[in-house]
Amino acid sequence: MHFADALTSATLQKSPVCVGLDPNLSKFPEGITKDAKGLITFGTGIIDAVKDIAVCVKPQMAYYEALGWEGMRAFYETCAYAKLQGLLVIADGKRNDIGSTCEAYADAYLTKDSPIDALTVSPYLGSDGIKPFIERCTKNDKGIFVLVKTSNPSSVELQDLPTGDETVHEHMAQLVESWGLDHPGKESGYSCVGAVVGATYPEELKYLRTLLAHSILLIPGYGAQGGTAADVAHGFVNGKGAVVNASRSVIFASKGKDWKEAAQKAAEKMKTELQSAIGK
Repeated sequence: MHFADALTSATLQKSPVCVGLDPNLSKFPEGITKDAKGLITFGTGIIDAVKDIAVCVKPQMAYYEALGWEGMRAFYETCAYAKLQGLLVIADGKRNDIGSTCEAYADAYLTKDSPIDALTVSPYLGSDGIKPFIERCTKNDKGIFVLVKTSNPSSVELQDLPTGDETVHEHMAQLVESWGLDHPGKESGYSCVGAVVGATYPEELKYLRTLLAHSILLIPGYGAQGGTAADVAHGFVNGKGAVVNASRSVIFASKGKDWKEAAQKAAEKMKTELQSAIGK
């Protein structure tokens, strides 16, 4: 099934909650080893806790890469486990390059049999660094989320620079929309080319939603970074078209023995808040 159709359908059935798997070893709950084995224990435990609430998980690859090949093995095992539990998987790697190197990145994560459904990518090199990913998406029913307006404070240093009558992030949004127009889902109408737009800039999110009419938004910054349900509501159209990510506020809701129960409660609270804000 087309990635946007699969994500939209699952969102309407469950919720727009995306749980970020950011397995920072220094924050692990008591009793979990700070190694690759611990990555799997923690990741699968969080998945078990949120699988009936969240529509997808977003493993942050840096934490897995930091442990070398054992960490990457843990990454793939965690992704595969999430798929078995009925969740979509967005690998947060922010990959980008051109030519054969970009094609290699695309083949690494967006093959037909990969447990990864979508990948975050950086657009700084232009369309040369995006087209190979789109080709794999259309061929293998995968998706990408292109960085447009990120949630971090210093994003203004580049993304808010004026370029004529618009800012860099507004121009980027128009590029993302154009890249996906030829690749819509038959059921949802959204393309396989999504956009990352942070919850910490609600006014920008509101305007970017109008520029990205056919792109699903991945909205980070909810919870620990300060984004609220009212902020992210601007990213939805009739309850569709976006998923909202929370990481620390869910996965590290407790460091005690009740860490899985705490994560489940935090995810449930997030679901209730989001559905109330978007009217679903």
